[in-house]
Amino acid sequence: MSLKYAVLAALLEGEASGYELSKVFDVSLANFWPATPQQLYRELERLAGEGLIEARVVQQERRPNKRLFTLTETGRHELSAFAAEPPRRPAALRDEFLIKIQAMDTVEPEVTRELLEERMAWAGAKLARYERVRERFLDGRTEEQYLAETERIGPYLTLMGGIALETETVRWCERALAVLKRRAPLS
Repeated sequence: MSLKYAVLAALLEGEASGYELSKVFDVSLANFWPATPQQLYRELERLAGEGLIEARVVQQERRPNKRLFTLTETGRHELSAFAAEPPRRPAALRDEFLIKIQAMDTVEPEVTRELLEERMAWAGAKLARYERVRERFLDGRTEEQYLAETERIGPYLTLMGGIALETETVRWCERALAVLKRRAPLS
């Protein structure tokens, strides 16, 4: 899959500038499809050239003009066709951190402990950010109310996947740190 479909899916939320899309990616899509702002801007230009999105310029005083992007009908149809296809293959996890853990027996345990603590803090911060987004989605409603009332549930379900992943990452780091602590006298 390319960045193309992630951008088209992000535009289901409605008209957005490149800057706004980069924030959407940072909060909701980065967990499973990260992209830099530069990649997003290049992709927006390409998608506009293909007629899958449209851009309009908004004149601004005291600021540079901004371009707002929306899905075209062609873009919606292409995204719909993509969403209906089964994935080509299951996702493969490629994580440099896990290679470092695999090779941890070649370094001092303190080095691995620091890596685990750093990853746990990073996952915890991401989890806190996801929880704030979840609260904004719910806006005082229960999850059941939100899911019954909202027009689109895809963003919420992917957010729940991100929450589950980061929760499990924190749990795994805690377990790995406990193992290291128990093994410390053996080193």
